[in-house]
Amino acid sequence: MKEQGYTLVEGGVCAAKGFLANGLNCGLNKDKNKNDLAAVFSETLCQAAAVYTTNKVKGAPILVTKKNLEATGGKARAVIANSKNANTCNADGEEKANQMCELLAGELGIAKEEVIVASTGVIGQRLPIEPIASHVKELVAGLSADGNHKAANAIMTTDTVKKEVAVTFELDGKTCTIGGMAKGSGMIHPNMATTLNFVTTDVAISNEMLKKALSDVVKVTYNCLSVDGDTSTNDMVSIMANGLSGNTEIKAEGEDYEVFKQGLYLVLMNMTKMLAKDGEGATKLLECTCKGAADLDTAIIVAKSVIRSPLLKCAMFGEDANWGRILCAIGYAEAEFDIDKVAVDIASAKGRIHVCENGAGVDFSEEEAKVVLSEEEIFIDIDLNQGEACAKAWGCDLTYDYVKINGDYRS
Repeated sequence: MKEQGYTLVEGGVCAAKGFLANGLNCGLNKDKNKNDLAAVFSETLCQAAAVYTTNKVKGAPILVTKKNLEATGGKARAVIANSKNANTCNADGEEKANQMCELLAGELGIAKEEVIVASTGVIGQRLPIEPIASHVKELVAGLSADGNHKAANAIMTTDTVKKEVAVTFELDGKTCTIGGMAKGSGMIHPNMATTLNFVTTDVAISNEMLKKALSDVVKVTYNCLSVDGDTSTNDMVSIMANGLSGNTEIKAEGEDYEVFKQGLYLVLMNMTKMLAKDGEGATKLLECTCKGAADLDTAIIVAKSVIRSPLLKCAMFGEDANWGRILCAIGYAEAEFDIDKVAVDIASAKGRIHVCENGAGVDFSEEEAKVVLSEEEIFIDIDLNQGEACAKAWGCDLTYDYVKINGDYRS
């Protein structure tokens, strides 16, 4: 990445200049060692944008955040998020989400419309506001430039690890940073998954260009992620840009915009891979690349079709090179291409096996395939041989533990 002009750095949502964060346990989670309430704060007002779940059932925080960003013309200064309770399908949901914004804004001395609010956890249970109200003062008092780890821990549900990424790069000779944190492990499916994702940057960029960059990058990262085929009700990717790096504001497409968008891609792509790898009960990260497509949309559709196939996921768990399941998933992808030109490889750090050429199987060693599939990261490479477009999708295997985890999720 250094050769490309981008460097991975520590700090997550606090890596960019002027951002503070904190997380604590307010009592929503009975495990006192697990944080359940997070906040992120910018020292100055930010340009802000967000992308939301496509589920017709939307959590109250989604509705409130959309209204807040509309009211401010795409400006925000803070985030408040809780885990354990999704605040979804509740008669008083929007009231509670608004109260969360008011509580944080009151402590920070900002307008409540400048707050992005998010919740994740069990659907259909009323969110008790009292634990949040009694801990907001402490939450704000603890905001710091190294509070990213506490905040990342607070948004986790069935996640087994925190998910944070940040990169630095240069614009106009100024060092710029984009950083983020994410949560998600199950109920993840293309077109926004059960993920909460908060991104911060010190790049100066107009609201129009920020929205465009976020939309374009989400299309080829989060929207190409699948764990189990369920699209959640509370999914959100938000980004705040405070401009403190001092670069000339990006107001139109061009070289600076492309540099920024590539930085955003690296952050969201790496968090997407983290989300896929930490799928509930997962033992393997799956990455499907579809190249040789006539256009980008075709490449995306084919890669997503394969990565979300339950039969393929099971085969990968069993380390079975059942390439017919890959062809099956390619075949029902809703795109136009000639299946008789398709080639498929399966690869890992242990090697590569060619399993299909011109839409038909080729001889390969089952013993060698078993070795290749024994790795924790598996790559499924598809060549449609019908163009120049390429896209990737990410997912994980489907295991016994997935059923165990979701069989007693509420307890």
